[in-house]
Amino acid sequence: MKKLVIGCDHAALDMKNSVREHLIARGFDVTDVGTYTSDSCNYPVFAHRVCEKVQSGEAEMGILICGTGIGMSLVANKHKGIRAACCSDTFSARLTRQHNDANVLCFGARVVGIGLALDLVDNFVDAEFEGGKHAVRVDMITAVENGTFHE
Repeated sequence: MKKLVIGCDHAALDMKNSVREHLIARGFDVTDVGTYTSDSCNYPVFAHRVCEKVQSGEAEMGILICGTGIGMSLVANKHKGIRAACCSDTFSARLTRQHNDANVLCFGARVVGIGLALDLVDNFVDAEFEGGKHAVRVDMITAVENGTFHE
């Protein structure tokens, strides 16, 4: 059973709750790090909580939802070892796992409806990293992150 962690800001509370319940119904172990109310809050707090759990290995993958998904992805990608992708189509959600070994999916509750959101999540969590030539590229991403990249 894959362990997932999910977080959102106030703009995405209802969608986060629906996505969490969908994943639990599919048999995933889901940790919800908030927000838990519709009160205005700061999305970097929840992006950080999700990324810490992915970094530590407490979760295999994370899901972050805000108004557009962009703010969450910006914060998530500041964390070492996190490869977050902001997606609004199922092809990108699947391919970012297969080709980039992305470990955090971000999207916007003001950008996609609940049906598409569930499809994004399913495509992301069900896809497997293909390795091969893609592993070389992921290693290059890691080298950039570590300041050791050479062409």
